[in-house]
Amino acid sequence: MKRGLVFGKFLPFHKGHKALIGFALKHCDELIVLVCGSDKEHISTAIRVDWIKHTFRKNKRILVRGLNYKESELPNTSESSRIVSQLWASKFREILPYCDVLITSEKYGEYVAEYLDIKHILYDKNRKKHNISSSMIRQDIIGNWKYIAKVARPYFQKKVVVLGTESTGKSTLCNTLSHYFGANLVTEAGREIVENSKEFTSIQLQAIIEEHTNQIKEAHKDAKPLMIMDTDIHITQSYSKYAFGQYMNIDKSIYKLHRADLYIYLSNDVPFVQDGTRMDIKMRNELDKAHRQTLKDFRIQYHEIKGGKYGERFNKAVKLIEDLLSS
Repeated sequence: MKRGLVFGKFLPFHKGHKALIGFALKHCDELIVLVCGSDKEHISTAIRVDWIKHTFRKNKRILVRGLNYKESELPNTSESSRIVSQLWASKFREILPYCDVLITSEKYGEYVAEYLDIKHILYDKNRKKHNISSSMIRQDIIGNWKYIAKVARPYFQKKVVVLGTESTGKSTLCNTLSHYFGANLVTEAGREIVENSKEFTSIQLQAIIEEHTNQIKEAHKDAKPLMIMDTDIHITQSYSKYAFGQYMNIDKSIYKLHRADLYIYLSNDVPFVQDGTRMDIKMRNELDKAHRQTLKDFRIQYHEIKGGKYGERFNKAVKLIEDLLSS
């Protein structure tokens, strides 16, 4: 059996990496993909391992492993150096089973293979097939979005949630923002599940959270740089506390999935429009206080947008989002 080796940081995993692994599979019976993550990198080795495992989950010939190392012990560099290559080759010999061939797209691959005393196969040396690198992507995530592997995109996606009590223009603003930015849109699930906001059950609130969660997961399948969410789990929790006196018990993983980078709260200083399905104006204003308290309870920091004119609210929201995307 011929065993191949591909190694790298995969920070992030991109289309060039995927093509390299596909190429490597043509030159061996079994392929080890080693993800090398240092103690000073911001994306964990485990996350990067999962990206590759998920991408090649149907291929039984690939073994994806992670190597956590300290930069004080091993150099974190892509420099084509014989000294650096020898250090890494020694580490590979220590932790990996024997490999017959090393596949890379870098000059230092020759040196590493030489110290491992195995064959080296060079892939796409001049990057004619995929003219991209992880460092280029890290410098401009949005500009190089198309090169990031689909499985890795949700990690880099920015989430924006628009919050507020009833009849403050949340849904209209979310729709407009999603079109303006070309963003994924997670719509308000409440209106589809609860016909009248004055009458609902805790089971329906659970269903709303489940629907919102499913929408987020669905959007992740083709994640764009930005996701706009019309209300979120915290507002559903606020309804629970307002109506039933307590918050629902929700798994931490759900909160993590819903967690946003920017929370926009629309003030209730706009005319109240009763469409026959909403609470009355008194309850609507009570709910506004309840929402704010819930956000405080869950330690959610938000930017409040005030003012009765829709155009002003839209412009303020756009500015907040543009600042987020450029940060």
